[in-house]
Amino acid sequence: MDRIRVLVADGHRVFAESLATALTAEQGVEAVAVVSAAAAVRELERGGTGGVLFDVLLMDPGLDEGGGDGAESAGPPDRRQPLLAAVNDRFPEVRAVMLATRDDPRLAARAFDAGAHGWVAKDSSLSRLLQVVRGVLRGETHVPPLLLTGVLRELSRARRHRTEHQRLMESLTPRELEVLRCMLAGLGRKAVAERLYLSPHTVRTHMQNVLSKLGVHSTLAAVAMARRAGVPPME
Repeated sequence: MDRIRVLVADGHRVFAESLATALTAEQGVEAVAVVSAAAAVRELERGGTGGVLFDVLLMDPGLDEGGGDGAESAGPPDRRQPLLAAVNDRFPEVRAVMLATRDDPRLAARAFDAGAHGWVAKDSSLSRLLQVVRGVLRGETHVPPLLLTGVLRELSRARRHRTEHQRLMESLTPRELEVLRCMLAGLGRKAVAERLYLSPHTVRTHMQNVLSKLGVHSTLAAVAMARRAGVPPME
């Protein structure tokens, strides 16, 4: 295999830079450190533009849990795409491995459901970390044995919830679904009205109907449920 290029993304600068330095000291490995989700995306974009692509992203799950700025730092919070989702959407050739301080089945399940290829403890030895990196590049998925049962249980539970959310989405009328998809795209009520050639009052009525049918009390909750159900945002 050619030289492996690794991007380390962690909110703790000293840890990220130390790990990148240790990895680069290994034969056949080159690593770069960043300290935020937005910086990681910029680095991935820069690599793609320069023709020198990264192979693996080692990231702290906290960057997708509020521990760093969003992958799209500009704009309102509901338009920011989590780093892991951004990687899978825009850089599918990059294998994401979560560098975790603790084993959390729920957090790990969300990561694997979002496209992660591995989960490894931050205090793992460098040789173990390199084993995981090389493994995911061979198409393997790495889950610590003691975490596996909990991850499978959480994935099964999430699948049941997703099915229920999808059923609720099917109760919406085509127009209500259009309004919700516009909200998923980050449009406010006025912008939705202009996009769909409706009055703001009509948009408000549709959103009230959406909230009632989905059994939630806010637009943010409806948008979150739609995302979990796999509803795509309006183009």
